[in-house]
Amino acid sequence: MTITVYNTLSRQKEVFTPREAGRVQLYVCGPTVYDHAHLGHAKTYVNFDMIVRYLRYGGYKVRYVQNITDVGHILDTGEDRILKGAARERIEPMEVVEKYTRSYFEDMAALGVRPPDISPRASAHVPEQIEMIKALLEKGHAYEVNGSVYFDVRSYPEYGKLSGRRLEEQEEGARGAGRLALRDEKRHAEDFALWKRAEPEHILRWPSPWGWGFPGWHIECSAMSLKYLGSGFDMHGGGIDNIFPHNECEIAQAEAATGEPFARYWLLGGSLTVDGVKMSKSLGNFTTIKDLLKRYKPEALRFFILSGHYRNPIDFSDAALEAASKGWERLTAPALAVRERLRLGAGMGPGEGGGSDQAAAELAAEARRRSVEALDDDFNAPVAVAALFDYGREVNKLLSAEGALGRAGLEALEAIYREFGGEVLGIIPAQAGGGAANAEREGGLIRLVIELRAQARARKDFAQADAIREEARALGVVLEDGKEGTTWRVG
Repeated sequence: MTITVYNTLSRQKEVFTPREAGRVQLYVCGPTVYDHAHLGHAKTYVNFDMIVRYLRYGGYKVRYVQNITDVGHILDTGEDRILKGAARERIEPMEVVEKYTRSYFEDMAALGVRPPDISPRASAHVPEQIEMIKALLEKGHAYEVNGSVYFDVRSYPEYGKLSGRRLEEQEEGARGAGRLALRDEKRHAEDFALWKRAEPEHILRWPSPWGWGFPGWHIECSAMSLKYLGSGFDMHGGGIDNIFPHNECEIAQAEAATGEPFARYWLLGGSLTVDGVKMSKSLGNFTTIKDLLKRYKPEALRFFILSGHYRNPIDFSDAALEAASKGWERLTAPALAVRERLRLGAGMGPGEGGGSDQAAAELAAEARRRSVEALDDDFNAPVAVAALFDYGREVNKLLSAEGALGRAGLEALEAIYREFGGEVLGIIPAQAGGGAANAEREGGLIRLVIELRAQARARKDFAQADAIREEARALGVVLEDGKEGTTWRVG
């Protein structure tokens, strides 16, 4: 497989060549854990889950690092987000961190997002951050004022190369970049905080060469990504909303400290919006993942997210999620029908299907080719989903055609749903289980309907049997009688 990615750093598509053959080092900016995660978080982390799944499907050994921000993320008001959460709930800051870290991973598990290989916490890596700050001071890229340390943006000529911003265009005191600092404390308005002096009442504080304080937001990602992946690691991911100042500052401080390139490929995802405005807690236009899971199946939420390219924004509404749920049901139905045939035909021989089996194998091979082609092209999930829809229509034709498919043909068809619908995209469940609503469970309910109809026919209550079939048809499920018994498909 030859994967091309859109590299935000170069502003063009490039063939992805890992630093080490067969291995991929990926860092993605993680959540600030001061409240429950919302659907905007899901968009980022479902997309990168899909990317990691596909890389592993292609044979790469991936080290996926995603941090947990539990200190240093400063609001425009000067408050640390964690302290704000603690004040809101009247509990200790680390209680806030533990509560919402657990909540975040619960939500991700419910959405089928597999955990990163390493989830480092900012508060556990303060020593590494202090060492990086010391290196920046020694090299003349930072300066200390009254117990706080700032990065001198003008000492790094390439500042702005990711976002394309020039110094004269940059906003004074961007988020997390030292808005708290007095105007006369920083050399330049655009300089950002590496370390902030902590007042005696500040709860989250550590000793440092500059006195008691706490790290700035940006320094944590540079320190932790370099610790676990090293300079020049392969991919850095996150949301496009963090390109400035966060990602820009990451690059500047990391490259200024090490003298080496930071990350080689930058994959930044589009925002999830509500009426065209980014979903965020600060605007109050957010819907938590937990609330959405009360109304929608987790696979349908994944389907909604993956129906848009990871680099593009996607607009949220109840109508959009309802449409996604119906689309997911249409996509899943042929997979369940194939699995039902396999369940009923467990004794079929491998060659029983003859030409039908050959047609199934060719159809599966073409679907696999199209899916790989789509995902090799900058992880284009929407095109891969479209390929599965086209595949499903052809699968239904094969299932409805005269002549039985043999086990080999059915297994060839099912493999595509297992590989791409399940393993890569994570939108078609492999089996029933757990507490989540599940398409396999619905298949079991349809089998129960089929059994009730069979009982009605056995007692010669054909009116009841016909009524059951027509009710099923009204719900979009076609029951078909054949020599193998009654099977079903979505009509």
